[in-house]
Amino acid sequence: MGKITQGLQRALRTRPVPLGTEARLRFLLAAHRGSTRQVAAVLGVSQRTVQRWVTKKPGARRPPGPAQARAIEEAVLVRWQPRVRARLRARAEAEGFVLHTRARFGFAAAAGSSDDPRVRWITQSLPGEVARELFAARDAGAGEQQQMVILARALGHAYFRDGGRRGHGLHIAFTDVEFADFSIG
Repeated sequence: MGKITQGLQRALRTRPVPLGTEARLRFLLAAHRGSTRQVAAVLGVSQRTVQRWVTKKPGARRPPGPAQARAIEEAVLVRWQPRVRARLRARAEAEGFVLHTRARFGFAAAAGSSDDPRVRWITQSLPGEVARELFAARDAGAGEQQQMVILARALGHAYFRDGGRRGHGLHIAFTDVEFADFSIG
């Protein structure tokens, strides 16, 4: 998972996701009203396997393997705060969001110019249209590179071109993303 996708996921949560497999299993059981059969169907394992994972009997407990732990994590991420995520997404698409990033930005310029590509810290407010485009791309399965193109175009317009008041014909390169975080609202 890329840094942009991780940043979007963090922005759509108000509380941290449960850490540890036990806590995640407890969450899944609570989400399915204690039904080990439903949790097993979600994870693609047998009901007895889920019962072994959550039993309190000493010696009977079996921890899930790495593949099952990943499946548990993915199931929790899908079900974690769905209404909060929907509300924050709608708000970002309506009002926009703030992007905090550290990446290599620049454009073709004379050698030694201040415009040469370099690592910059940028915090920039972006409009809701960018959020809609970014979420649509993510939902369609777009890769990190495609999401970078969307953000590069938006940052180029808002930050480097000052909303269209300067830098006409400027081509922005947005590479080597070290950090991408989003603030909504």
